[in-house]
Amino acid sequence: MIAAGQAEKQYWRDLWKYRELLYFLSWRDILVRYKQTAIGLAWALIRPFLTMVVFTIVFGNIAKLPSNGVPYPILIFSALLPWQFFSSAMGECSNSLVGNANLISKVYFPRLIVPLSAVAVSFVDFMLSGMILLGLMAWYNFVPSWRILTLPLFVVIAAAAAIGIGLWFAALTVKYRDFRYIVPFVMQFGLYISPVGFSSNIVPAQWRLLYSINPMVGVIDGFRWAILGQEAAIYLPGFALSLSLVILVLMSGVWYFRKVERTFADVI
Repeated sequence: MIAAGQAEKQYWRDLWKYRELLYFLSWRDILVRYKQTAIGLAWALIRPFLTMVVFTIVFGNIAKLPSNGVPYPILIFSALLPWQFFSSAMGECSNSLVGNANLISKVYFPRLIVPLSAVAVSFVDFMLSGMILLGLMAWYNFVPSWRILTLPLFVVIAAAAAIGIGLWFAALTVKYRDFRYIVPFVMQFGLYISPVGFSSNIVPAQWRLLYSINPMVGVIDGFRWAILGQEAAIYLPGFALSLSLVILVLMSGVWYFRKVERTFADVI
């Protein structure tokens, strides 16, 4: 039922009514991702593990960067875990509308469900990759402190950053297919400017606040603070800046997506 002056309220109500579609799209993408692969879901473990090994050799053994008394593989993986979740979710989210063009052009449903389902798929990979972190902790006899209970908060922040940026790219990719080539470059560039292979403590103090303009700096520092404890202190002004930017990007991403959503079926 469509009521006059209730379009916005009706949209969010429809979003809840179509929640089962979110589940089925997510489940479909999970099956398609690992269908006809010899080792299936194990790819969600192999890729981050090999990346962690390479980063440990390059930054820990060759560059000899400090680890603040923490085993370097754990230092690396505590940052690699949120980064891979963010980059995978953002990449899947940005291409989700184009990948579901036939569905979008034929039936009505809140289009926001499509990018959200892409983020849900990346969250499954994130949970599987967390098993590697548990294995590393057991191998090095590393016991986290009570701060590990705050980890879900930083997962939510990482998801918000991925959704916000992903919505911008998803909406822009519908009209400008150039963004299908820009997004991989942005993710590759972001890996090098984010503190994944090193601790952000090595950044000079006068540059820490400027460095925190990258929203993933606050997320990664938060993950390390939650997992490593006192060995990874949070730079509060930088974390506040990163969090503010994540909120801004999320709100603006939802706003722009909703603004151009009506044109998707015609343009795509």
